[in-house]
Amino acid sequence: MIFSERLKSEREKKGWSQAELAEKIHVSRQSVSKWETGKNYPTIEVIIDLSDLFDITIDELLRSDKELKDKVIQDSKQLAHPKWKTFFDTVFMVGVVLLAVKIILLASNYFFGTNVVIPEGAPRFISNFLPLFLMVVGGIGGDSLKDKYI
Repeated sequence: MIFSERLKSEREKKGWSQAELAEKIHVSRQSVSKWETGKNYPTIEVIIDLSDLFDITIDELLRSDKELKDKVIQDSKQLAHPKWKTFFDTVFMVGVVLLAVKIILLASNYFFGTNVVIPEGAPRFISNFLPLFLMVVGGIGGDSLKDKYI
């Protein structure tokens, strides 16, 4: 049984109208109608609410409909992707900014005779390799997400 048929069957077992079901899960009656006709699918949050409401497992709702299962998987990937992508892009950009600052300081010292130095308290290794390390980590992390998520 596909999701739309299962939803309608479970709703009718409870004796509820589409409007009554919609009210219980805080969506519009039109949404319930679209789910029951197979024109649209609910979000994973709504699927969880439906499984609780009908006292059936999420597995029973999802496994019956390959298209819905694929949509839920895709939705979960899209939710996770921006958070990690933003993190790795930020790490990369921090590395770029630190590298740019270092290059500007070195160029300023060389061309204008200034004597600006990296603070003495910072270990030389960190000041020399931190920007590169951040750029590599951010680049690899962002690139791996590009391949993992659409």
